[in-house]
Amino acid sequence: MAEKYRNLPLNPLRAFAIAAQYNTFTAAANYMGISQVAISRQITVLEDYLGVQLFERGARSVKLTDVGRSFSREIIGLFHDLELATHRVLQSEREQVVHLRIYPTLVHYWLSPRLSRFYDAFPGHSVRLDTTVQPLDFRGTHLDLAFQLGQGEWGDARSRKLFDETIDVVCSPEYAERFNGFRTPSDISRAMLLHAKYRRREWNLWADAADVELPDGPGMIFESSLLAYGAARDGLGLAIGQIDILHDELDSGRLVRPFMRPVRTGSSFYIVWPTVKSVSTPTRHFIDWLLGLNNLPAEFFKRGTGDRNSSKGSAKKTALNEAP
Repeated sequence: MAEKYRNLPLNPLRAFAIAAQYNTFTAAANYMGISQVAISRQITVLEDYLGVQLFERGARSVKLTDVGRSFSREIIGLFHDLELATHRVLQSEREQVVHLRIYPTLVHYWLSPRLSRFYDAFPGHSVRLDTTVQPLDFRGTHLDLAFQLGQGEWGDARSRKLFDETIDVVCSPEYAERFNGFRTPSDISRAMLLHAKYRRREWNLWADAADVELPDGPGMIFESSLLAYGAARDGLGLAIGQIDILHDELDSGRLVRPFMRPVRTGSSFYIVWPTVKSVSTPTRHFIDWLLGLNNLPAEFFKRGTGDRNSSKGSAKKTALNEAP
């Protein structure tokens, strides 16, 4: 019996579900774009497979049997769900959308300032951001891709490392001046420490590696690193900054690193995509674009000669060849 169920007659099942929903073979035939005779044959195949009669056939009409009515209630919804799922996949492909999960801080300080380059290179694509912070599980979601911090271990997924997480103390230039530029590590004892709620261990990690004693007291606690960095820029105190994310803030002078004691946390930023479904062309382009930003080899497409940075011109000419 188990062997039989591996070869379910899906076309007859769908024909039956539609005929049961419309209660006539003629309407089902019109819906499926086939003849009424073909509908009748499909349902006969299903009846022979199941060994039960699903419809009572009259001279000019058909009527569901009790078994057919009960069976139809169970499968009509299943085919409806299949059609919706298929429609979502096709719609996503038509829209050329990449559904990306990413941390809010990473969006604000790292991705947003660079995203226009992707749109310039691939004007037909778009990126839809999901900033939910929760354990990554691609099953049951519409996510195509995720930006994650970790050690590269996610279930049912592949990943590529973009850059290591390096942290250091950051603050506004004005705040540093108030403490004589924090010329000695002991100057930190008089400062206000700014903590991100879910990253509080990083202050201790930095202090241990830098051999610095932190001041007593809770400091100020924020719901996210995004808020803590904003408070540091506004001159409220010292925050632990993820240096690779804050390049633009540091290069512009809006934030400074008074101690210049970078510490690697042991974690890295990865781009992660599922293995439980196919990877769309826009998603492949986006993955390779992210890798190119970090001067890393492409995952899916070879960059043409003179296209080492996925330039706008070559992308528009589709000068990308499938990698072996």
